[in-house]
Formats: sequence, C-alpha cells, structure tokens
Amino acid sequence: KNKTVEIDGIVLKEGDFISLNGTTGEVYDGKVETKAAELSGDFAKLMELADKYTRLKVRTNADTPHDAEVARRFGAVGIGLCRTEHMFFEGEKIKAMREMILAQDIEGRRKALAKILPYQQADFKGIYRAMEGCPVTIRLLDPPLHEFVPHDEKGQKELAEAMGVSLQHIKQRVNALHEQNPMLGHRGSRLGNTYPEITAMQTRAILGAALELKKEGVTVYPEIMVPLTGILYEFTEQEKVIREEAAKLFAEMGDSIDFKVGTMIEIPRAALTADRIATSAEFFSFGTNDLTQMTFGYSRDDIASFLPIYLEKKILKVDPFQVLDQNGVGKLIRMATEGGRSVRPDLKCGICGEHGGEPSSVKFCH
Repeated sequence: KNKTVEIDGIVLKEGDFISLNGTTGEVYDGKVETKAAELSGDFAKLMELADKYTRLKVRTNADTPHDAEVARRFGAVGIGLCRTEHMFFEGEKIKAMREMILAQDIEGRRKALAKILPYQQADFKGIYRAMEGCPVTIRLLDPPLHEFVPHDEKGQKELAEAMGVSLQHIKQRVNALHEQNPMLGHRGSRLGNTYPEITAMQTRAILGAALELKKEGVTVYPEIMVPLTGILYEFTEQEKVIREEAAKLFAEMGDSIDFKVGTMIEIPRAALTADRIATSAEFFSFGTNDLTQMTFGYSRDDIASFLPIYLEKKILKVDPFQVLDQNGVGKLIRMATEGGRSVRPDLKCGICGEHGGEPSSVKFCH
C-alpha cells in the first residue's frame, strides 16, 4: 500500500535500492558492494576436470565484447552464435538501418549500408579481441525487416523528418513490410537472397575486422553462418555472395584470412536434405527453438494458452521448448548429422537454443 513494502519492520518505498544474492535468495537493504564473478574453489576444479575429459565443446552466445569477455572467463571456447541484428538497435546504427530498409532502390540501400559497415566492423573487432584464438560464428541478418522500423505515429513522424520524406511515404513503406506470419516469412536466407547487398556488407565487415586484427598480430577464426536455410540453393546463392565479396576484399587489402561458411539447420526440410546441404556448408548449427516450432507446428509465443492442459493431461510430458523432443526433433537432428557427415566426414555440428543448457538434451546430443 502507498507504494511501500514492509519486511521484518523494514519499510521500503518505491525507488529504494535493494541487493539480491542470486545464489541464496537473500535480500539486502541498500546497495551492497559487488565484484565480478569468477571461476574459483571447487567449481574451478570441477570445470578443469570437465575440460580434461569432455568430448563436447561449449561456446557462448555473445553479441558484444563485454559478453564475450565474461564468457571467456567462465571457460567458453569460442562463440557459437553472434546475432548481428542486436548490433543495429543503437543511435546512428538504427538510423542507417532504417534508411536502408526504406530505400526505394538498390543504390539507396547500398548508400545506407555503407554507413552501417564501419559500425559493424568495429563491433566485430571488439568481439574478436575478446575471443582471440577461438572460433567466432557470426550469423548473418535473420529477423524480418519490420522489426527495425517504428510502428507508432510519433516514431514514424520523427523518422520522416530525419529522412526528409513525407509521413505518408514512411507509413506506406512500413505497411508494405507487414507479414501475416513473420516467423515463416521474409527472413533469414530469404532476406539475404532478396537483398544480397546486405550479405555483401556483412561479409566485408566480418572479414575486414578479422584482417585488421591479423595485422596487429591477433589470431582470429571467423565463421559466417547463413540463417534459416531450407533448400541447398538458398545456401549456395548466399555462399556465392560471401565468397565473391571476400575475394574482392582480399584483393583490395592485399591479404587474406581463412574462414568457414555454414548454416543454421532450423527447418525440418533442411534436416531431411542435410546430405545435399553439406556438399557446400562447412558446419551445421541446429537452431532447436525454431526447429521445435516447425516440427510440432507450435508457436513458441502462443503455447502458454494450452501447454498447462497438455502437461496436466499427459499429452506432453514436458515443455518441448525446454526439453528436447528426442523422438521427433531429436530424430531430425540425428538424421541431419548422419546425412551431413556421410558427404563431409569432418562436418562440425552444434546446437543453439534453450536446449543447449538442459541436461537431458545435452546428453542426447553427446
């Protein structure tokens, strides 16, 4: 009441600081001095033993140099997923991104992408530094473009003024991006194949950053991942853009660097035809969140409306988005891994998603 809470005679009001111990659940009044967590004691010994005997390698999801540094301290041996779209939502970056999306022709898009390039390259350099000597897998732009534009009147008006165009023009372009089912719509490799100039810019940023650090003596192992591939030719078209842009960049800089090109396996058809995709893809990363959605036909965002009843009636034993469905989704993963390695024995495979931190799912993949 009155925006206060009383605990054991201590009254806290809105705006007061409290500190939480995430391990014990203890709550402290006020700000408690903190320090960065680190590997130490019994936990450090246990992790050392795990590193000695494990056959699986654990990478991190990291989109910033800070996240990469923290993960490295805790034993990550690389980055398994760097989501480039998370880099676009700040200051000048989002302005240039919106300019690219709303451009009316390829020249307009290229002009805007040229503004984005140095920002992306700087972000990648920071991440590479933090992960020196470890592989870094960078996923090309995945989400649909409508996620980057304002949908409210105020935001659209500000964007129109900034771009020097009419509000009506902005509204028309934003409306044109609307999709009935964006999760299955214009995203991932479909976006890259429709707008190959985006893939070219990101390739230049990924490899340009690596080459700059190579000159400084920093060891970098870049891996470029094409998202949401369902057809071999979706992948090969993107791979062609990547390798052609890489060749141009290497010629310009008078230097080169080794890199891999692989794909996310998150569409059932990709798993079923993995032996074909692996003729070109050098690695697979199983996006188990989307693969579960498309295999079950469940929307991850809407499953809460019926999941409790399904669990109560034992229709489902567990939430398939938390625990890997070994009989269905798992069978696709096994099939894709075996199919891919039948044509590329050294194919590197990993999983990326909620299931990567769930014990029974990890055991199955092991």
